Amino acid sequence: MVFIGHEKRGLSRFFCFERHSLTTFTALGLAEAILRAVAEEGYDTPTPIQQNVIPAVMAGHDVLGIAQTGTGKTAAFVLPLLNSLLDNKERPAERTCKALILAPTRELANQIGQCIRTYGKHMRASVTVIVGGAAMGPQIRALSRGVDIVVATPGRLLDHMGSNHIKLFGTQMVVLDEADQMLDMGFIPAIRRIMGTLPLKRQTLLLSATMPPAIRALANDFLRSPKEIAVAPAARPVDKIEQRVMLMESGAKRDALVSVLSQPDVSRAIVFTRTKRGADRVEAHLESAGLSSGAIHGNKSQSQRERALASFKDGRIKVLVATDIAARGIDVDGISHVINFELPNIPESYVHRIGRTARAGASGIAISFCDASEKAFLRDIEKLIGKAIESSGDFGHQGRHHQGERPAGSHAKRPAARPAHGKPKEQGKRKSASPSATASASQSGHAAKDGATPMKRRAMGPAGHAAPKPSSAGPRRPHNRAA
Repeated sequence: MVFIGHEKRGLSRFFCFERHSLTTFTALGLAEAILRAVAEEGYDTPTPIQQNVIPAVMAGHDVLGIAQTGTGKTAAFVLPLLNSLLDNKERPAERTCKALILAPTRELANQIGQCIRTYGKHMRASVTVIVGGAAMGPQIRALSRGVDIVVATPGRLLDHMGSNHIKLFGTQMVVLDEADQMLDMGFIPAIRRIMGTLPLKRQTLLLSATMPPAIRALANDFLRSPKEIAVAPAARPVDKIEQRVMLMESGAKRDALVSVLSQPDVSRAIVFTRTKRGADRVEAHLESAGLSSGAIHGNKSQSQRERALASFKDGRIKVLVATDIAARGIDVDGISHVINFELPNIPESYVHRIGRTARAGASGIAISFCDASEKAFLRDIEKLIGKAIESSGDFGHQGRHHQGERPAGSHAKRPAARPAHGKPKEQGKRKSASPSATASASQSGHAAKDGATPMKRRAMGPAGHAAPKPSSAGPRRPHNRAA
């Protein structure tokens, strides 16, 4: 089902239809050089989000796109962006770019950059990926010449803007990809700073898998009378994903994980944990059990993350263990299973997690481990997706001591928004917390510096300024977000 509407002054009017009449890439009016690259990749029929976003972008409209993970959102904005460059062959000035794409993670930024190179290989379009964890020198040199397309994470882009390595006064198109994840990571204040430096006359695209109120407010502030296109209800998993929940005691999860991953139908799997330390521990346990695995999270260097992801894509390792933030942007074919070793405390993250499987029309299996302390998280997830998930097993003796309360140190609400200067709000010290809650909170926090550790983000702002001291007023809201 496709929903398309027109928004003005915060009000939307929607029109609903089953199928767009433009069912081939040729019918979309793309240039021959782009069509040839698309055909060489084996594609001839656009997905619903592509069928509707591409014509809207080519017609010059701002677009607010809502689509599930794995439905082709990246090509939906990359193809018309490349087409616009063919219509405007003027070379960009030094330290400027014609188009800017903002993404929440290094992996997603690199994936978008590769997509641009793939579909733009028959045209002369320059692209530079600007992410944290990589050397500044090559990025500075690339920006100094002027670039057609810059793909960036917000933190590193602000670093370059603060040093005058890039100026956005000539940028004609801006894309905010995975906007809901940037909200979860605390990037919205940084995005507002970036958007405030762009020219008023521009085309803006915002794409997201979910539409929380803060993202709706962002769209209302920076998009002008956008076409709103939704190819499925927000935050609903892909129908071809078989979802199951295994109830168990927390201490039984490791052995259960080895048992599930040892089944012959598991060809390639991603295992999700809530914390970086938890990811390392799960990886070590899998290796000791003889299962080849790797881990990616914010404490890993960029080269370590790239090596682990490359090994996973090449089939040298069977299992990739990841945190929510590091996993955004993983686009690997043939992932048969997604395992939630720990349920996410943000229900929307569940949709993003399991969307790593059943991509491009394939089917997949999502299995979630749930102990007694995570029952509230499970209820939140089922409420979000609108149905109960098939479950098996029981909580054992833990079920007699838990009445569905949330795990210590966790909270199902979104993290507090950052103030205008881009640093997380501090709300005083918690008077008491369990050791597990303290450990969890120390590993979490926002990854607004593109993978920097939470301690570093509290000590330093985007431009290197010291962060303000925490306030003593009110209880501090603990987070369970890990990069």
